[in-house]
Order: sequence, then structure tokens, then C-alpha cells
Amino acid sequence: MDLFSNLALGFSAAVSIQNLFFAFAGCLLGTLIGVLPGLGPLATISMLLPFTYGLDPLAALILLAGIYYGAAYGGSTTAILANLPGESSSVVTVIDGYQMARQGRAGVAIATAAIGSFFAGCVGTLVLAAFATPLSNLAFKFGGAEYFSLMVVGLIGAVSLSSGSFIKSTGMVLVGLALGLVGADVNSGVLRFTFGQPHLWEGVNFIILAVGLFAFGEIVASLEEKENRETFTGKLTNVMPTRTDFRRMMPAILRGTGIGTLLGILPGAGITMASFFAYAIEKKASHYANELGHGAIEGVAAPESANNAAAQTAFIPTLTLGVPGSATMALMLGAMVMHNIQPGPSVITKNPELFWGLVASMWLGNLMLILFNLPLVGLWIKILRIPYRVLFPAILLFCCVGIYSTNLTTFDIYLAAGAGALGYIFRKLNCEPAPLILAFVLGPSMEEYFRRALVLANGDYSVFVTSPISLGFLLLAVGLVVMVMLPALRRNRKEIFADEAG
Repeated sequence: MDLFSNLALGFSAAVSIQNLFFAFAGCLLGTLIGVLPGLGPLATISMLLPFTYGLDPLAALILLAGIYYGAAYGGSTTAILANLPGESSSVVTVIDGYQMARQGRAGVAIATAAIGSFFAGCVGTLVLAAFATPLSNLAFKFGGAEYFSLMVVGLIGAVSLSSGSFIKSTGMVLVGLALGLVGADVNSGVLRFTFGQPHLWEGVNFIILAVGLFAFGEIVASLEEKENRETFTGKLTNVMPTRTDFRRMMPAILRGTGIGTLLGILPGAGITMASFFAYAIEKKASHYANELGHGAIEGVAAPESANNAAAQTAFIPTLTLGVPGSATMALMLGAMVMHNIQPGPSVITKNPELFWGLVASMWLGNLMLILFNLPLVGLWIKILRIPYRVLFPAILLFCCVGIYSTNLTTFDIYLAAGAGALGYIFRKLNCEPAPLILAFVLGPSMEEYFRRALVLANGDYSVFVTSPISLGFLLLAVGLVVMVMLPALRRNRKEIFADEAG
């Protein structure tokens, strides 16, 4: 089938009452999470994973995807109105967004974020639809060696492009790989690292680890910080941008969309890096670069376009190759496995309604975001004033109920609490837990493909370099390590994440 017939199939699945409801619920919940500082899509998707067990697979993925790109949108509202990034990808939006609000242009800033997000989201979804089939056809030619090398690139990319220390990120990957080894070996049945606990014979539960690391750890870390919110109290007037505003914002939106589309595909980059890079590019390319930092509309348009484009194209390697490029995509991959869907190129051929239904729902979701978010700004402002001490106990209880419902055992809650303590320690040590969850998800598959490649090659390790595709991936991985170790690149990398956030 061609692209248009595929999209027709997708829209026929996405416009059912059930799927429209979950698309709306995901976008609404994602926006709410983006508005509330301190949670983010990682923690929210982790919390909701247990509750998607009983849902249809397509409905579950539509809900989780809506939370992901909805949070990328909602974070801008908090950045503009409260001088706080509701989500990490909105850190740079704070710089010019809140200045616009102080100048009486809060409505224009929010409208700019909405327009940029909608345009970039639609373009990103179009790229996903266009490149999915060719990439999946290419992936069908991959064997064990090629898949193993591709996953090595994914892990190296997560380490190289993450904002933290290269050494610490590497340590997180090694911890994630070790946790992925827990349980019975698939081939021999030998128990590994279970410490006599029958609950660990099938390995560490993905949901428990995710909720503990991201939800529990994030709640404890947020409670430790002092609440300091300068919430905008004025009235939103002149929401519609002027002709001059449109003339200034459109080049920034186009540049941000292009940057986000590309970085969303790269393993380890994600929506946060896309927004940082877009803002850095505006400082070089914009005709109004001297106004950035003082309420320039480009400072809102570029990063908000970039993070929403990246949120859509991040699904390309996850759905077509089965290799998540970020921790959030690793959670999406885990959700697919949880619903007995094998990620990779076979998703498009074996589950075309699910794949194209998800793609179509993204267009519908982006439309929903721009239609209902502007009228709900007043509600978001009121929610922003709710103290954390009221919100977080309810969220913690919600997490515990979800964890217990998976296996109906208190051991899972204790294990999640241990993972939460680990997540909190990692944050105190400035170690990003995102590479850990990525390695945990990819680890078992890497081991399987490694063994498969060696079995077919009769134990000859050269199979990983004699295959041109596998060799290309390994050389790319080496290139990423060399690049990130260069002093100039390390300095620029730190400047992008530290200077802009400051």
C-alpha cells in the first residue's frame, strides 16, 4: 500500500470513539504534567504503565504518546507564566517567554508556542509517516550482527549526547546492562543475580524500575527543593500575534522544526537537546539575535518548535528498528512488549492498523492541543498555585496502587522504593538515570542478537566487522566516542546545556 492508503487506514482506526478519547486524555494529561514543574513525561508514563494493561494496544500507545508530546507543549505555559520550566525541554523558553509576559505579551508568547508546536508536530508526524516504511524495509535485511551493532550505536549515542558527565553516563549504561541480566538465562535457564529471590526469577520488572527511578526519585528530589514561583497574575490580552510577529517567528519556527526533526531521530538526543540547539542556532542565525534574552519572540518560537518536532520523529527508530533513542521511547518500547507487540520492522507489516493508527492519532492530538490549550490557560494558572506538599502524596499513592496491581505482591512496592532511593542517589551525584533505563531495555536484546550472530558464524567474532552494515554502525559508535572526547566539543557541549539554562 502507498502512503495515502496507509494514512487512510490509520485515520479509520484513530477516529474511533475509544481512541479519540484516549488521544484527548493523553494530550490533556500530558499538558497538565508539563504545566506542573518537577514531574515530566518520564515519571508520568512510568506511573501509568501498569494501568494500561487492560487497554487495547493501540489505545494504550495513543494515550502514552499523547502524554509525551502533550508535556512538550505544556511545559511552555509554565515557562511563560511562572518563570519555571514545567518540563526539561522548556528550560530555554523561560529566558524570553517570561520576559514577554512581563512586557504584557504573555498571550502572544503562549500563542507563539502553540503555533510553533502545532506546525512542528505536524511536520514531524509527516516525516515519521514518510520514512517509516523505507526504514522498516531496510531493517528486514539486518541480521544478529547488524542489530547488535545498531544497539551499540544507540547506547553510545545516549552517552555521548546526554547533558551529564560522559563517565557518569557510561556508568549508568553499565548499571542498566547489569540489571537487564537479572533472572533466568533464556538459553540455559541458569539463574543470574537473583540472590535467592523467586520474585526475580523472571528478571527485574520494567514497570517497577521505571516508576521507582523516575516517579519516586523525582518526587523526593522535588520535595527537597524550595518552592519559588513567580506566577503571572495579569490578564491575557492580545493573544493573536501581529503581522510583524508572524514575520519574525516563521523563520525561527522553520529552523526549529528542521533541527528538532533531525535530532529526534538521533539516539540519545531527545526533545531537550533539540530545544537547546534551536535556541543556540537562533543566537547565530536570527536577525534579532541581540534581542534574545530580553523578550524576543524567536526565543519562544524556535525551542518550542524544535521540542515538538523531536517528540514526533523520536518514534521513527523506536517503531521501525525497535531501538529507542531516549528513556521515554524506552518506556514506549516497554509498553509495546507489555502488550505482546514485537517492536521493529515487523510492526508495520504485522500490525499496520496499530502503527498507522498511532501516526494518525498524532495529527489529531496536535490539533487537540492547539484547540483546547489556549482556552484553558486560566485553569493552568490556578493549578500552578497548588503546593507540591499536596500533590506529591497523592501521586505517590497512585504509583503504589499501580505497582501492586501488576503482580499483587508487596515485594514489588519494596523493590520500587529501593529503585526510588537509587534514583534519588543518582540525582544527588548528578548522574542521569535516563541512560540506565535505555540500557536496561536494550540489554537483553543485545545479548540475544550477540549470541545469534555468533551461533550463525560458528563462534567467529569477525562477523561483526565483516558485515558492511555492522561495521558501519560500529565505526559510527567509535566516531561518537572520539567526538565527545575532543576538548572543543566537550566545552561547547557544556556551554549549550549550562549557559542556556542559566
